[in-house]
Amino acid sequence: MRKIIYAINISIDGCVDHTRFTKADEELFDYFTTNMQDIDLGVYGRKMYELMFPYWADVAKNRSGTKWENEFAQTITGVDKVVFSRSLDSIEGNTRIVRTDPVQELLKLKQAPGKNISVDTVSLFAQIAQAGLIDEYHFVVHPVIVGQGTRLLDGSLPERLQLKLADSKVFKSGCVALKYVKS
Repeated sequence: MRKIIYAINISIDGCVDHTRFTKADEELFDYFTTNMQDIDLGVYGRKMYELMFPYWADVAKNRSGTKWENEFAQTITGVDKVVFSRSLDSIEGNTRIVRTDPVQELLKLKQAPGKNISVDTVSLFAQIAQAGLIDEYHFVVHPVIVGQGTRLLDGSLPERLQLKLADSKVFKSGCVALKYVKS
């Protein structure tokens, strides 16, 4: 059975607005690219998809980034994608739109053959965490307190999720990667 891995960048105070973080460096891009080696499906909500793509697709096509950005762009655009959206009419490339219940769809995808599934969107977090679908939580905590903006949670989980730290890595930039599993 495939694992569902929830992965997100976050500030110390829980903000997930990447525009408020410092730019990723070589070490972070290497970390993200390496982590994607065991993934063959990325799951996004509409907003995150529109934020990430076509930006990374353009970098991959034109090789317009640094060496590490280009490697990441090639990796992330090569992974099949599912976008949960009720408003997108069409989509390009190796991506499909899903309009059904995310929990039911992810249950089906989890049972299908393949590598792991990465969910990289805030909009689905509470729903799939509450349903118990997430096997691993990967947080990259950036050394900044933002004080405002979109948060990972707004108090929408009815009960506490107890997790166990499985791995951690400290980067020169001050970012800390934390990997948690269900306890």
